[in-house]
Amino acid sequence: MLLAAGVVLVGAPGSVTAARAQAAATLEEISVTSESPIQGRRGPPAAAVPAAIPAARAAEVLPVVTDTFSPVTVVPQERIARDQPRTLGDALSDRPGISSSTYAPGAASRPIIRGLDQARVRIQENGIVNGGVSDLGEDHAVPVNPLNASRIEVIRGPATLRYGSGAIGGVVSAENNQVPTFIPARGVTGQVTTGFSSVDNGRLGAASVDAGGDGIAVHADGFATAADSYAIPGGIQRNSASETQGGSVGLSAIGDRGFVGVAYSHYNALYQIPGGEAAESRSRLTPNQDRLLARGEYRPLAGPFEVLRFWAGGAVYRHEEIGRGHGDHDHGDEDHDHDHAHSGPAGEGVQAIFKNREVEARFEAQHVPVTTPWGTLTGALGIQTSRRVLNSQLESFLPPTESRVLAAYLFEELSLGNGLRVQAAGRIEGDRLNSLATRFPGSFLPGDGDPVSAPLTRRFAPKSASLGVLQDLPHGFVASLNGSYVERAPTGYELFSQGPHHASATFEIGDPTLRLERARTMELSLRRAEGPFRLDATAYLTRYTGFISRRDTGNRCDDDFASCGSGDELRQVVYSQANTTFYGAEIGAQLDLLPVGDGWAGLEAQYDFVRARFDDGTFVPRIPPHRLGGGAFVRSGGWFARVNLLHAFDHIEIAPFETPTKGWNDLRAELSYTQALDPALSGATEVTLGLQGRNLLDDDIRNSASFKKDEILLPGRNLRLFLTARF
Repeated sequence: MLLAAGVVLVGAPGSVTAARAQAAATLEEISVTSESPIQGRRGPPAAAVPAAIPAARAAEVLPVVTDTFSPVTVVPQERIARDQPRTLGDALSDRPGISSSTYAPGAASRPIIRGLDQARVRIQENGIVNGGVSDLGEDHAVPVNPLNASRIEVIRGPATLRYGSGAIGGVVSAENNQVPTFIPARGVTGQVTTGFSSVDNGRLGAASVDAGGDGIAVHADGFATAADSYAIPGGIQRNSASETQGGSVGLSAIGDRGFVGVAYSHYNALYQIPGGEAAESRSRLTPNQDRLLARGEYRPLAGPFEVLRFWAGGAVYRHEEIGRGHGDHDHGDEDHDHDHAHSGPAGEGVQAIFKNREVEARFEAQHVPVTTPWGTLTGALGIQTSRRVLNSQLESFLPPTESRVLAAYLFEELSLGNGLRVQAAGRIEGDRLNSLATRFPGSFLPGDGDPVSAPLTRRFAPKSASLGVLQDLPHGFVASLNGSYVERAPTGYELFSQGPHHASATFEIGDPTLRLERARTMELSLRRAEGPFRLDATAYLTRYTGFISRRDTGNRCDDDFASCGSGDELRQVVYSQANTTFYGAEIGAQLDLLPVGDGWAGLEAQYDFVRARFDDGTFVPRIPPHRLGGGAFVRSGGWFARVNLLHAFDHIEIAPFETPTKGWNDLRAELSYTQALDPALSGATEVTLGLQGRNLLDDDIRNSASFKKDEILLPGRNLRLFLTARF
């Protein structure tokens, strides 16, 4: 198995190869590791082959993963260095089928996959859940900074059964080699990147280094970002500044048959919440997280298993929500609009505190290939366990809540020959949640009765299964068809929420009687990764029984339930269940059209949509719009240029109490140059300098999937200067 620059290259059915240019384009091949449990074969040990130098220009090619049963969206390290996203939402929001919550752009922006978010999208780092509270509210940041990631993957379909019912919509996986998995060929390798953005006076820097020898590998990375309140067409979006810092250190022992390692990471930030009541209160949040991670792999010389793997980690997270208290707002002194996130008026205080302690462990055993009359059978058996304790204080809306999960899962893949493969997967888990449950009157108004509270423990046993078929076709095309049945247990906040959340301007009411949510999905994909034409196209249909959503009742509240119906500050949202149908499509394509020097000029295009309706005919709230995009690019002799327009159509398929969202145009452009260097002379192997523009038309952009869409605009015209050096 070859481990290159922190990206695992494996030659088994679980590994995947991204798109590559034609040979004449002189672009090196990229390889990434999909989150399949079936990886590798008996062969050279992990430490035997040192790392290679990353292919910097790989970001210019549309990455298409063809050897998986469901689509996998990949953002390689080189593309991350160009776009310099400050959140996972920023890194993924323009990919087909993916958008983001943009509650606090550049700070709190969680990925949305096919219209699904929060409890249905699992966010993990290096195989273990990220450990924050971003699923608890859109105003909460994900404590993962993507700047030092070696890649970001979005996994959908059957492979998500590896992670649990919280991944029913998909998995967002950030990989960054915190626990080292290779020894560099020259003893040390790394990357440094920095940049400046005009729209918010944004500054950032990030660095990572991997080193080792004699069977010991070490890793270290760090990042820091800072931005003022960002500009919008005609002004400044008040109270939108942010800053983050953090880093990690890791150590591994790497031997002939595997490795074992541990890493520690720290993340802290300070960011403001723009729009409405939050801006008037000058609200800001202070997330802080410490995280331990261990992982390892062992390849026995004999026996029924060819690979044994484990992941284990735990995190301690806390944030405070700071601002002026209810009714104590300052409408004057606009000078703070350009200040840093830490600035604020006198007379404010901590309005809420959120704490999260979370541990998770997963073990997988991949059995040796088995020859059957129909073909070769490969597979893996895994177990997973986790515990999460949420604790909130002051104006928070969730009482202390504990969740426990114990699960087992199985993947089996049968290669039938002639490019035909079949995969089956199953999962069963036991979930236990306990907290203080509150039952509200059916009208959710105080005049019809008082809330009644009592301790409650709920137990669930979700069961899931999937079946997929993958077929190689002529001319490099690969088709896949899969179906899945997935059950999801309600989360603690869906069951037990019971009060005001001022940072998100909601009064949240859970339902302690919620049942399992059941989803039946059919998905058809056609993909091509090689040659001048690259394609990644998928259509899907999901039927939900008991879909859990936050329904806006139309009531408005203040600080307590007694004010509901007569208040005016907080939207009353209630968790409830109804049958729902989602369907949609996502398409990305790229064509090398004309040779230019040693490279190519070409065209690219994308389209995605999702439509979601309840059985009563009403639409599911906060759904992304239809989007259509395309453009042209040139890559030649180290130069890369791109012009691209992404258009969002008017979003008029709205839920009750929602408003239509006007369409928008995001015109983008990039010009960059990559120069290879002699490391013996400069210490660096490659340097990339570039200029990137976003929203060059300075259009009014509102996100229909955001709670804040009527209160804020997304950033206006922005120019970003970036510099990346690899050594």
